[in-house]
Amino acid sequence: MGQTTYDIVQKLWNLCHVLRDDGVTYHQYVNELTYLLFLKMAQETGVEEQLPEGCRWGDLLGEEGIDLLTHYRRLLVELGSSESYRIQTIFANASTTIKIPKNLQKLVSAIDALDWYSARTEGLGDLYEGLLEKNANETKSGAGQYFTPRSLIDCVVQLIKPKAGELIQDPAAGTGGFLIAADRYIKDHTDDLFELDEQLQLFQRKSAFYGIELVQDTHRLATMNLMLHDIEGDILVGDTLSSKGTELPKVDVILTNPPFGTKKGGGRPTRDDFTYPTSNKQLAFLQHIYRGLKPGGRAAVVLPDNVLFEENTGREIRADLMDKCDLHTILRLPTGIFYAQGVKTNVLFFTKGEKDTGNTKGVWVYDLRTNMPSFGKRTPFTRAHMKEFEEAFGDDPLGQSERTDQGEEGRFRYFTREQISDRNDNLDISWLKDDSVEHADDLPEPDEIAAEIMVLLQTAQEEMEALTELLNGSGA
Repeated sequence: MGQTTYDIVQKLWNLCHVLRDDGVTYHQYVNELTYLLFLKMAQETGVEEQLPEGCRWGDLLGEEGIDLLTHYRRLLVELGSSESYRIQTIFANASTTIKIPKNLQKLVSAIDALDWYSARTEGLGDLYEGLLEKNANETKSGAGQYFTPRSLIDCVVQLIKPKAGELIQDPAAGTGGFLIAADRYIKDHTDDLFELDEQLQLFQRKSAFYGIELVQDTHRLATMNLMLHDIEGDILVGDTLSSKGTELPKVDVILTNPPFGTKKGGGRPTRDDFTYPTSNKQLAFLQHIYRGLKPGGRAAVVLPDNVLFEENTGREIRADLMDKCDLHTILRLPTGIFYAQGVKTNVLFFTKGEKDTGNTKGVWVYDLRTNMPSFGKRTPFTRAHMKEFEEAFGDDPLGQSERTDQGEEGRFRYFTREQISDRNDNLDISWLKDDSVEHADDLPEPDEIAAEIMVLLQTAQEEMEALTELLNGSGA
C-alpha cells in the first residue's frame, strides 16, 4: 500500500468518529463508505454514465441539509433495483444508518476533497482493502470472522502458485481476500495478463474465479472489492453447505477460510450429497472442498484444531480425505492472528488424487504455534513470521519438494500414514516442549482471552443443539 493510499485510509477511517453520535457501528460505517465510495470512484474512473441521472456523485454535491439526506436515501433505493447485476449487488437492500444531515454532508465533503489522482495511481483496490483491514482490526466489530490476515493469505497463495487458465474457488469468500490475492499473483507472473493471448485474458477477468458468501453485507463488500481489482468472477450469495454449494463447478484450486465456532455462520448443514453427514460445519466444508477439486487439483484451507482430532464422523472424514487426496502438509498456526477469534487453527494443504484411494503416504507437520509470541494488536502477525515455513515447504505447490525432518527439536516433521493410523487418524500432532510456563508474563490480551472463551462456549452450545436435533429426529 502506497503512502498516499495509507493516508487516505487513515482519513476515511477517522471519519467514522463523525457518525458516533448517530449510533453507527464500524461495520455499518464500512457499508456506508462502500455506497459513497462507489459513487465517487465511478466519477473518478469515468464510468458513471452507467448510473442513472440523479444517482451520481455530482448530484450529492449539489444538495445540502435534509435535502441531501432525502436525496441520498432515494438514490440508494433506485440503485438497489438497477438492471446492472453488479450495481444491484452492491446496493442490494441498501439503507443509510445516518440520521443527522450534517454528518452526511461532512462525509461527502471529506471524500470529495481526498487526493483521488494519487489514489487512482496507487490502486483503488488497495485503498478499499485497507479499509476492510481497518474494520477487521476493530475486534468489537466482529469483522475478524470474515477477514483472513493478508500476511497468511499471501503466504498460502505463494505456496499454492495459482496459474492462468485455472478455475479458482473460495466457498466461504468473505470479502474476497483469497481470490484477489490469487488474481494478483497471476497478474504479477504474466505482466498484468499482457503475456496471455486475448482469449485467456478474457477468461482471467470474467471466468477464473468462483465463490459463495452467506452474509449479504459481506457479499456486498466482496463484490466491491473484486470490482476495484478488475475481477468479474461469479460470487454467489448463499450457503455452501446447502444445495447452493452443489452449483459450484469442480475447480483446479480452492483457497478458503471457512467460518468456525459460531452460530452466526448459519444453521445446520443441509447438503444431501455428502458421504458423511455431520452437524460440524468445518467438517462439512472440508468434504465440500476435497470433493470439489478436479483430479490433480490442489487446496489450502484454514481449519480449527477440532477438525484434526474429532472422533467418529470426524475420523471417517479425515480418513476419506487422506484416501482421496495427498494431505502432504499441515501448518499449525499461532494463536491470536484471527482478530475476534480465539480458536486454534491450522492450514491443510492437499492435492486431489487421480484415483480415490491411498493417496496420502505421509504428512509433514510444521509447528508455528509452540513457543511463538502471543499475536494481537501489540504484536502483529506479519509475513516475516512465515518465512521459515515457506522455505521448509519448498517451491513445489503439490508439496513434493525435497524436505528435511528437523527432529524433536525442530518445527518441521514427517509422519507416515501408518504412524497416523496408529493414532486413530488423529492429526493434532505436537512434539515441541512448551516453554510458556517460564514466560507467564507473556499472556494474551484480556479481549483475546475473552474471545477464546466465547468461541469455546459457542462451539459447545452448537454441538449441544446439534445433538438435541439429532435425538429429536430419531424419536429418542
